[in-house]
Amino acid sequence: MKPRRTREDAVVDLVDVILRNGAVVEADAIVSVAGVPLIGLKLRAAVAGMAAMTEYGMFEEWDAARRRLAEAGAPEAGDGTVDGRSHDDRE
Repeated sequence: MKPRRTREDAVVDLVDVILRNGAVVEADAIVSVAGVPLIGLKLRAAVAGMAAMTEYGMFEEWDAARRRLAEAGAPEAGDGTVDGRSHDDRE
């Protein structure tokens, strides 16, 4: 039996490589109406896993703050609390 590679395998491999190594996407766009340029956009996005981002010096302050919060037992952002109080506690 010969090994076969499916399309799903290729997507998983691509995501794995991007998260492990990272990728930078750059794009320039000009929005114009009737040949008159109205808006110019210059976009640059870095996509990578947190391990790769912190390895290259990005998000170091954010990572350090998150670790301090976790060590202190503080609730994490996005867990439905504000200042450690749930919605029911604030009423």
